[in-house]
Amino acid sequence: MFLNAGRRWDVSTGTKFLQCNRPWVRHGVNSRKRQYNSRMRPLRYLYILALVVWVGGMSIAGLVVAPVTFGVLQAWDSNTGRLLAGEVFGAVLARLTLIGYVAGVVMFLVLTVQRLLGPRPTSYGLRVGLITLMLAVTAYSGMVVAPRIDELQQQVSRPMNQIAADDPRRLEFDGLHGLSTILMMVSIVGGLALLGWETRE
Repeated sequence: MFLNAGRRWDVSTGTKFLQCNRPWVRHGVNSRKRQYNSRMRPLRYLYILALVVWVGGMSIAGLVVAPVTFGVLQAWDSNTGRLLAGEVFGAVLARLTLIGYVAGVVMFLVLTVQRLLGPRPTSYGLRVGLITLMLAVTAYSGMVVAPRIDELQQQVSRPMNQIAADDPRRLEFDGLHGLSTILMMVSIVGGLALLGWETRE
């Protein structure tokens, strides 16, 4: 390998490539990188904020809001309290579903803008795929599962756990509750995976 007029010649491979030894050229490259990073910083902040609000909201709802709401209201009244707790938590999930829609769209737009304006984000396809999956799961839970749960509860005048265990309405109700929990866990795991990508960038 030898140098010639600012270029390197690799004798072993017969290839030639540019060697930049000029400080002002390196300074220009670094300056452009800093300008790009400064433009992307607000977008990345918006992306992380949307992700944290979405995943954090679901986690708090499942780990804190649900057990506290059902525990307190059932202790107050074993019959009416459970029904009220179900209504309260259903309203919380409805709000979280709307937050998920907004957060998912914001995250998708930010990644797309970053791809258009500069270097392709790391694992862009996988991250967009995860966001799409999370949005699909959230939409299915909010538009199919939750309304059916409410419909079944309205058919019964008392808490669902007080009717016969083999009643078709209770079996479907319990199955939908389990499905709702699984769908929420899928979204949370997907969000944590996206957060992991952010820690590596």
